[in-house]
Amino acid sequence: MPATSLVITTKGSEALAEALKALKINSTLATLNLNAIGEKGAQALGEALKTNSTLATLNLQSNSIGEKGAQALGETLNTNSTLTILAMRNNSIGDNGAQALGEALRINTALAFLALQSNSIGDKGAQAIGGALNTNQTLATLALGHNLIGDNGAQALGEALKINTTLAALVLQSNSIRDNGAQALSEALNTNSALANLALDSNSIGDNGVQMLAEALQTNSALATLDLHNNSIGDQGAQSLREALETNSTLATLYLFRNSIRDHGAHALAEAVKTNTTLTTLTLNGNKIWIKGLLAFSDAFMVSSTLTTLALEENKTTGKIDPVLFKSLKTKSTLTILNLGQKSIEEDEVQALGAALRTDSSLTTLYLQNNSIGPNEGQVLAETLKTNSTLATVDLQNNLIGDGGAQKGAQALAEALKINTTLTTLYLQSNSIGDNGAQALSHALNNSIGDNGAQALSQGLQMNSTLAILDLWSNSITDNGAMALYEMSHVSLVGKQVRIKRSNMHYEL
Repeated sequence: MPATSLVITTKGSEALAEALKALKINSTLATLNLNAIGEKGAQALGEALKTNSTLATLNLQSNSIGEKGAQALGETLNTNSTLTILAMRNNSIGDNGAQALGEALRINTALAFLALQSNSIGDKGAQAIGGALNTNQTLATLALGHNLIGDNGAQALGEALKINTTLAALVLQSNSIRDNGAQALSEALNTNSALANLALDSNSIGDNGVQMLAEALQTNSALATLDLHNNSIGDQGAQSLREALETNSTLATLYLFRNSIRDHGAHALAEAVKTNTTLTTLTLNGNKIWIKGLLAFSDAFMVSSTLTTLALEENKTTGKIDPVLFKSLKTKSTLTILNLGQKSIEEDEVQALGAALRTDSSLTTLYLQNNSIGPNEGQVLAETLKTNSTLATVDLQNNLIGDGGAQKGAQALAEALKINTTLTTLYLQSNSIGDNGAQALSHALNNSIGDNGAQALSQGLQMNSTLAILDLWSNSITDNGAMALYEMSHVSLVGKQVRIKRSNMHYEL
């Protein structure tokens, strides 16, 4: 039976010849991935697709097809009625190429997914595509991120969204959209009832732009995901979003990481979380939230009935306030994912976290990466794992769990694995778990899980029946330790993943 999917790894004319042959003789080919066919190759491919009636997915990412190649494919879309997915990221098609595709979208009745990121498309190209969306009734996903689209292009897209009833996802990250562009998109959201996902991250929207978007969210009844990270949003913008979240009943995911939100803004968002009944994911990592902001979320946990994911890593919380947050986990019944990476958590804070997790019945994923957690704190977490019955994933990478040369952390975790019945994924890469003999290597390798730790872990895994993924990458396991894990794999790691790497040695079990 002929193949339905074809990935061509050859390049240039050889790849093109193979593709054209496949399109001619294969009557079932539905998916095609090509590599470095260039402008002329895209033109030849376009001609072949004018008569093809089977291909549904075409991936031309990073093929250097240029504007002429895009124009050829645009002509193809005028007549082709089977292609539903077209990925053309990073092809330098520019405004002329985007205009050609825009013209095609006015006629085409099949394409549902179009990816045009990183193509040097400016306002003229966005205006052409926006004009097409006024009449197109099939395109559901449009990705225009990492281009040169400014306010004029965003305004054209906004006008189209007032009319369009099929586009469900619009990706505009890393462009040059400012207040006027945000205003145009906000006006569209007041009436649009189809768009569910809007990505505006890494633009220049700021507090004024967010205020307009927030006003639209008070009436919008369709948007479920809004990405506003890295937009210089401060407390004023956060306050506007609070007002929106108090009335909005559809938004489930809000990305606000890498902005400039401080305690006042965090407090406003926390108050909104208390009454909002749809928001499940809120990311605030990489802001400037300190003690008062974290306290506000601690209170919100006890009231919110929907929030399941909260990211607070890379904030500047200090003053041993985390125990207050952890205490709220004892009464929190919906939070399932908590990200506290890069916060320099101290031993008493880990103690508080451990105490909370021994009674918490909801948290399934805990991120504690990059926290300088040492062997004592590792032992506390290990004791927690012995009784906790919900955690499935724990990320402890880039810590100091074995610091002290006695393998306290590794041995404690091994003992916990003998008892724990829920943990499926444990990340321990880039730690300092090592015996005294491996300490010298830690300076060069940034780690040193040694043979003793590896042997202890292998014994623990022999008795554990749930752990599926154990990551020990970038440590210093020698042949003896690796052999212990290898021998154990024949007994208890069927279908499981263990990653180990030491200097020039690489084991995949």
